[in-house]
Amino acid sequence: MTVEAHKWFVYADENLAVARMALKSGYYNACLQNIQQAVEKFLKAALLSKNATFEKTHSIATLNRQLVATGVETQLSEEECELLDTIYLPSKYPMGSALPAFHPDEEIGQQCVEIADKIRQAVQPLITSCDLELNPKSKNE
Repeated sequence: MTVEAHKWFVYADENLAVARMALKSGYYNACLQNIQQAVEKFLKAALLSKNATFEKTHSIATLNRQLVATGVETQLSEEECELLDTIYLPSKYPMGSALPAFHPDEEIGQQCVEIADKIRQAVQPLITSCDLELNPKSKNE
């Protein structure tokens, strides 16, 4: 499972990089969509690194609860989970939003990038330890 965890982490990192570019370019909806995907993939990578399975879901709150149950503290608040879960559909499809008067802007984009950065920092040590298990030679270098 450690190889799989690493793959999920790499994909999450790519989503985060795209979110940063979208934010900088003023594409706030694309920023939010990529942030949600990055956080989801970071959490799934962490679960895999702990040899835990996860249900097929896009719910950040659900994945976060599963990860916390494995003993990993993500520092994600319930409000942050709710925010990321709430932007999932409106960032993907032009429809009504669960957020009142939802209009993505630079402020919400920056807030969500900061949330994703926090999750990446919490998850990275788990993936690094997986990498060391995969490549024991790197421990000695």
